[in-house]
Amino acid sequence: MQILILEDEEQALIRLQKLIAEVMTEASIAGTAASIEAAVTWFAANPMPDLIFMDIQLADGNSFQLFNKVRITCPVIFTTAYENYALQAFKVNSVDYLLKPIDKTEVKRAVDKLKLLQGSRPFVADYSEILKSVQPPAKKYKDRFIIKIGDTIKSLNIADIAYFFTENKTNFVCVNEGKRYPVDFNLDQIEEMVNPKNFFRINRQFIIGHHAIEEMKTHTRSRIIVRLNPPTKLDTVVALDRAHDFRNWLAE
Repeated sequence: MQILILEDEEQALIRLQKLIAEVMTEASIAGTAASIEAAVTWFAANPMPDLIFMDIQLADGNSFQLFNKVRITCPVIFTTAYENYALQAFKVNSVDYLLKPIDKTEVKRAVDKLKLLQGSRPFVADYSEILKSVQPPAKKYKDRFIIKIGDTIKSLNIADIAYFFTENKTNFVCVNEGKRYPVDFNLDQIEEMVNPKNFFRINRQFIIGHHAIEEMKTHTRSRIIVRLNPPTKLDTVVALDRAHDFRNWLAE
């Protein structure tokens, strides 16, 4: 079985490749792509794979855009940190909808479901018949972060956290009162741990909470400058590829 992986987070890609190797010993990775543009280029140069693992949020936009650019005829297993795309996923070639962080059991369950469907009938793109009985598992988000400062251990309630950021290759959490503490997780990991209704990754350096937004101003090329409270001197401009989703997040 030839598998294509569409994933823009390096650590998530490495982990997924490892899980696939453990669960699908007969499979091989036909290719990977981190963006819609790269995926379109890959499809133009390669035959249709047997299966796609597709992250919904890619580097240059929502992966559902890919279905308007390429006629995808193979089954797709979606991977995402967000629950609200499930219905849209099952309107296309979806076999399963896995919420990050993904574990080995979930990958095996999705692969077993694919084998069951292919064993009973040829794969078809419309899975509306099974959608009624399929619901994505409820995801649990962290309520607290444990911070270690020398010999001291501090427990931070998620409601007390204003934002997470990285500076000089070190990751920090900034609390509402302005203090900042080093945190053991990187921003890719933290993005999967916090509730996306309350926190949003505006760029590669910041994940911010709704309540930390002091002011917003328009910037060049439809970008947005966010002024945070507590304040920071670091770049808090919303990345261009995240601006549309950021506006939607604000409106939720």
